[in-house]
Amino acid sequence: MNAPSASPKDWSDPGPASDPKTRRKGARDAIRVLIVDDSLTVRTILKRMVESDRALQVVDTASSAERAIFQLRTTRADVILLDLEMPGMGGLDALPTLLDTAAGAQVLVVSSLTEAGAEHTMAALSMGAADTMLKPRPGEFTDAYRSQLVAKIRALGGREEPRAQAGAQARAQPETVPDAVRSGKCPEVLAIGASTGGIHALNQMLRTLPPEFDLPILITQHLPDSFIPVFARQVEMAGARRALVASEGTEIRRGEIVIASGNGHMVIHRVGDRLVARVSCDPAASGCLPSVDPMLSSVARACDGAVLAVLLSGMGRDGADGAREVFELGGTVFAQDAGSCAVWGMPGAVVKAGIASRVAPPEALGDAIVKLARVRASSAS
Repeated sequence: MNAPSASPKDWSDPGPASDPKTRRKGARDAIRVLIVDDSLTVRTILKRMVESDRALQVVDTASSAERAIFQLRTTRADVILLDLEMPGMGGLDALPTLLDTAAGAQVLVVSSLTEAGAEHTMAALSMGAADTMLKPRPGEFTDAYRSQLVAKIRALGGREEPRAQAGAQARAQPETVPDAVRSGKCPEVLAIGASTGGIHALNQMLRTLPPEFDLPILITQHLPDSFIPVFARQVEMAGARRALVASEGTEIRRGEIVIASGNGHMVIHRVGDRLVARVSCDPAASGCLPSVDPMLSSVARACDGAVLAVLLSGMGRDGADGAREVFELGGTVFAQDAGSCAVWGMPGAVVKAGIASRVAPPEALGDAIVKLARVRASSAS
């Protein structure tokens, strides 16, 4: 994210209009954005912010979800900025229809509910919205906010990793586990890292795990701390097993899920014959808090590589270094494929590093996890 300038621009001030001829230049390759919000002021400010980046183009705005659905029948959008709290149908109720009508578009929830209404936001993310941002109060539409908004739209629109290249990378990966990895260690723990778009993928994957699958499951998902309790309840339902938020000394038990809190990394230590979680706020290379790397690195060492690591949809490359430690200590790494990702950054990093032995959509990864655990458990007995 770029730091705000010394004299932050007031994005609520209309200022000079952009030249339509300049804006049309390169529009064919621009990321096409639809803004859906019942406030004319917010639509105007967001439009100005989005179009401050030459790679982005606002193709339309809508004052209601119903209007947006109508517009999407004739207007193609790559990214939809969606308010949840609107008169009429509302963004949350309209989300499935929006995703279906705008096939292939990514939804970024920009709503005042993203902080106070974590339940609504988490529901939207589990239904397929890719990411969320808090809608600022008047006077808080700053350059820093604009930079964050633009970065998220560029990533969701495919500018972080060209889609054609990502697809080619994914297709080049083997559909079966290579011999070098097949002889690896029987996993004691399943550790999952995810970010943008990862909540929907995580729910899909967890639902494929049968009750008899009892490996301990660790999850680090990039989320604010205020969202984590709601996220834990959602994960508990999807995984059909108890889910806990990691705190200092939380024991890692078979048949349970432990989730990193939003205010620290989850690191795993072995104490005698037990695995326990601790919370660390040490800076991570990725800059994320919580970060996937400390979880994977620490559990790899605590289990001497007997780990199955899975990287799901997310921006950046958080988790790639930790996944390499899992791999080098004899563990196994799976990654979500490009076609099913909102952003193929985190899983793409481990695929391009050559350490992912399975690259597939979330449900197929779930099936592969179960098969791998069964095969290796039976061979170890």
